[in-house]
Amino acid sequence: MLNARSLLATACAALALCSAITLHAQTLEVTPEETLETQGLTVIVEQNQFSPIFFDEKNAGIQIVLHGERIATDGEVRLDPTPEQWAPVPTFGERRPGDKPGELVVRSSYPDANLSYRVNVSPEEGGGFRIAVDLDAPLPPELVGKAGFNLDFLPTAFFGKTYLMGDRPGLFPRNPSGPMATDGSGNPEPLAEGAQTITLSPEDPMTRVTITSDAGPLALYDARNRAQNGWFVVRSLIKAGAQKDAVVWHVRPNVIPGWTRAPVVSFNQAGYTPDRGKVALIELDPAFNAPGEAVLVKLTADGETPVFSAPVQPRGRFLRYDYSAFDFSSVREPGIYAISYAGQTTNPFPIAADAYDGIWQPSLDTYLPVQMDHVAVREQYRVWQSAPHLDDARQAPPNITHFDGYRMGAELDSPFKPGEHIDGLAVGGFQDAGDFDIQTPQNAAVVRDLVWTRELFGLDWDETSVDEAARLVEIRKPDGKPDALQQIRHGVLQLLAQYRVFGHSIVGIIDPTLQQYTHLGDAGSQTDGLLYDASLGENVAEGGRSAKQDDRWAFTTRYPTNDLAVSAALAAASRALAEFDPAMSAEALDAAKALWAAQQDATANSSDGRDDGGFRARFLDLAKVNATVELLITTDGDPAYTSRLSELTPAIEGEFDRVAGAAVRALPYMDAAYRSRIEALARDYKTRVDSDMAGNPFGVPVSRGAWAGSNEVADFGARMYLLHQAFPDLIGPEYTLHALDYMLGRHPANNLSLVSTVGTRSKLISYGHNRADYSFIPGGMVPGVIVVKPDFPELKTDWPFLWFENEYTVATTTAYIMAAKAAIAATTGGR
Repeated sequence: MLNARSLLATACAALALCSAITLHAQTLEVTPEETLETQGLTVIVEQNQFSPIFFDEKNAGIQIVLHGERIATDGEVRLDPTPEQWAPVPTFGERRPGDKPGELVVRSSYPDANLSYRVNVSPEEGGGFRIAVDLDAPLPPELVGKAGFNLDFLPTAFFGKTYLMGDRPGLFPRNPSGPMATDGSGNPEPLAEGAQTITLSPEDPMTRVTITSDAGPLALYDARNRAQNGWFVVRSLIKAGAQKDAVVWHVRPNVIPGWTRAPVVSFNQAGYTPDRGKVALIELDPAFNAPGEAVLVKLTADGETPVFSAPVQPRGRFLRYDYSAFDFSSVREPGIYAISYAGQTTNPFPIAADAYDGIWQPSLDTYLPVQMDHVAVREQYRVWQSAPHLDDARQAPPNITHFDGYRMGAELDSPFKPGEHIDGLAVGGFQDAGDFDIQTPQNAAVVRDLVWTRELFGLDWDETSVDEAARLVEIRKPDGKPDALQQIRHGVLQLLAQYRVFGHSIVGIIDPTLQQYTHLGDAGSQTDGLLYDASLGENVAEGGRSAKQDDRWAFTTRYPTNDLAVSAALAAASRALAEFDPAMSAEALDAAKALWAAQQDATANSSDGRDDGGFRARFLDLAKVNATVELLITTDGDPAYTSRLSELTPAIEGEFDRVAGAAVRALPYMDAAYRSRIEALARDYKTRVDSDMAGNPFGVPVSRGAWAGSNEVADFGARMYLLHQAFPDLIGPEYTLHALDYMLGRHPANNLSLVSTVGTRSKLISYGHNRADYSFIPGGMVPGVIVVKPDFPELKTDWPFLWFENEYTVATTTAYIMAAKAAIAATTGGR
């Protein structure tokens, strides 16, 4: 085993060897999308901006894609050496071509700090690029010693590797280990500083980057010392009085001559049933000399045996890659198989009649229990959490926007004063994602999805015991009650609690402080579980109360869309709970009717109370459609609801793709004219879908937004199956199977299943409560592949902290359960 000294010696020798070799690096060229590009290297220049809500998402500024991996981001002027997520970020102004050949100029500013500047990026002869920062005016005195240029490097790309600060060697630490400032600021000290040149991973030609600073010394920081989601940061300060060329860097990523990205063969990691279509997609670097044939091998006790070969069929360009298809649908014999292409063989997958039987179960019996709020969750020896948030909740103050996007207006829509404790909310509900909040619309979606899945496909599975009175959930301990019904009941407990207390739904319940919001680990330790009492002294706790202001806030503004979403969920739940819990079923239906009636005349405020909602005015009518359909089904065609749904037909026509599932479920209760109109809409929708899907090889919508799109794919899969059920001669089951294939591995960037532990290879480093451990929660579905603008598809396999790729959410996972069950039905003819 090499020790640190020998590793450093090796690194120094590697750098000396590479310096002695003359490499014929190609000069970067500006593309039409205004990136700098050569084979093996892309420099993205402010095509992606900092978020107005979440600030630093690690997808902004100058970014480096080297040998197919995005290894650097956030190249920008920053006011801190290791900025946390909500530290000030610059405001993007514009990007334009510069005066020099290939130069790109970005204007940015910090308006509140009276700082504006240009960042000039230009290619350099022989490879690499130059960054120069020109200030509009010298730094204000208060920013001297604070403002500098930062470039963040992905930690997992450099774990176990070395660096050279000038000629001084060092090791990138696997775990953050200081040094920290001793002044109480919480700021890390540099790992290394003082030289004007730094080389990262000199021993690794795939990730080696050298940076030389003309205007001052460089420093290297480990931002994980301040926050676990930090990156390694290379930084140089802007000197007092500097203006033009206040920072000048020469960045030289090593590009291996002739490098091409290896093909990615993507397929369903859970395998295939014998009679369904089986098409793998091959993602290809356009410069790769791609073979024209792929081979299917069968794995037996004697090893690999080729059983089928066929030419690959071109599927065109999508984003930056070419795609080909390998169709092995004719292979139906059960067994274990793999695909061999371009000298590589994939991991194995089954062909079997029961290939999909268990693909939804970890989501229902493990992931959902782990997300249950207000109950302890145990799995044999493992304690996922003690009972959390038993001190819920205090009234949020008016006129605030929370750092997670929750909004409170001037009206509280609540009988409670700001800061006052609200009895009755510490019950039921699901923690939305990795940040422990209860988002009411998402909780409503969970309830409705579980009801639909159970009604449409059956969901009677018992692997978990739920004791609401004892606030205890035990995984792998069947209790004779269907898990889905217990999960529905748990969600309804919270939704009804809100209705009992306020007479309407609320936006949600969330942590009041940023320190609590960034909490990692057991949800039960996020608060002390004791009701806040201002009369007690500091650190005093007695009688179930304490002076600690850690109780979560309830955002209580009433929004019509939330009321209608909760109405729909409660109406659906009343059907599911009719025999399981008749009293709750009756109460849920009464509340659903009252909420529905209260919002039928609503014409404004279609938001859900969060800044990132993106709601349009007509979404309010769609919420009316969804609630009306659920009440229509629950009341077995009550004329009040059939009449109202007919009146809402224009809303269905305007947004059929969003409401098609609900519209189809209403068919048995509506007249022939309604059916005829829905069939015509389905026909038009199929035409649009086929046209849209022709733009990518995956057969599903691929998100181009700031959050990856697995939830959209799951919704698409379930929606298309409902349309297939209603109009089988018009719409086939293949759309639903394409959605399943995408979620379980046939997507851009790599071939991991997006559902942790489902399939042979799946996403096992994800953004859940346990993300600090680089771990996963079984059955959770991550958002998946994001497109880093302009054209780079990404899904990191080893770095959990990119929430837009890796964060589980409860509603995404229940949408997956329904889509998975729909796909099973599609392969069994609905049996």
